[in-house]
Amino acid sequence: MAALAGITVVALEHAIAAPFCTRQLADLGARVIKIERPGAGDFARAYDARVRGLSSHFVWTNRSKESVTLDLKHAAAPGILERLLARADVLVQNLAPGAAARLGLSFAALHDRHPRLIVCDISGYGDDPQRPGPYRDKKAYDLLIQSESGFLSITGTADEPAKAGCSIADIAAGMYAFSQVLAALIERGRSGRGRRIDVSMLECMAEWMGYPLYYAFDGAEPPPRSGAAHATIYPYGPFPTGDGQTVMLGLQNEREWRVFCERVLEQPQLVADPRFASNAARNAAREALREIIVAAFAPLTAEQVAARLDAAGIANARVNTMRDLWRHPQLEARRRWVEIDTPAGRIPALLPPGISGPDAARMGPVPALGQHTDAVLAEIGYGRAEIERLRAEGAI
Repeated sequence: MAALAGITVVALEHAIAAPFCTRQLADLGARVIKIERPGAGDFARAYDARVRGLSSHFVWTNRSKESVTLDLKHAAAPGILERLLARADVLVQNLAPGAAARLGLSFAALHDRHPRLIVCDISGYGDDPQRPGPYRDKKAYDLLIQSESGFLSITGTADEPAKAGCSIADIAAGMYAFSQVLAALIERGRSGRGRRIDVSMLECMAEWMGYPLYYAFDGAEPPPRSGAAHATIYPYGPFPTGDGQTVMLGLQNEREWRVFCERVLEQPQLVADPRFASNAARNAAREALREIIVAAFAPLTAEQVAARLDAAGIANARVNTMRDLWRHPQLEARRRWVEIDTPAGRIPALLPPGISGPDAARMGPVPALGQHTDAVLAEIGYGRAEIERLRAEGAI
């Protein structure tokens, strides 16, 4: 049996952070009922059409869920939500700041009627009524939080900052929300009572910024932007090879530096070169050292460089593209790809990390907009005539 079988989650969610959290819950067997706007749905459905007409973001974050359309501002919405929450274990929401409270869906408003309900609120800057902070009502998107958290200040080249290539602020918030929901379910098993979870995207990213924060402790200079290279360890980053490819390598200590000089560069005299006598020295002289490494790799292919690095026990990797990742031999050998259903047909999907095989995770379909509305409403007591009336009124 899946770990979260029997747990029901109601999700008032859009974009990435909350859907990514609830998809992890669904992967572990929870039933996730996703509430979407009639006609349009989660706006992430329209981000692009890269997956046979479906949005890449939506396909990624919404498998194994049930889609129910509901206009939250319709007069019938509170009654429908009340019936859903009476059967639910968890409510996850990332509506606009203050919207859930205005709809009567705050933990304070729900707790007396549903004392076992766990309410997880995900926002850009946190939404604690006791400590609102000056940013509570600001809109927040992934790139804005990457900027606000200082991530952009240390990412990119010396000349220009760069955002992460994926939605790391949303992912961070989604994963902290996921882990906190799991903790709250364990806690409820002991206490019998639900609790509120307040996840701030800024706080999640600030936690992930721990190393550069402490590196810049007490007014010290922060780590410089260094492109794909490590800001403070060298050599650690990308180096070109003679066949036009790139190899990423990383040295962590003086033993590896010695072996790298002797067996990879085949220049043992560099071990005693005072310019490179320590990591701090190598970091200071990185331009001179880079010239030496690039010259040593120039007669070699990427395969030959990687073979030398592997033989010497030096960490290395290819700079893969998305095409390379789709056919990565390690993912194939470990059978990490399975197929799932979508409204556009079957597509490959990765098993969740830590899951041993397809029988250990729920890998259900990506839902069409409103696909489960009638079935879910019937389950909570609405008759056919009532459902048709709600649809005619635009409530669902």
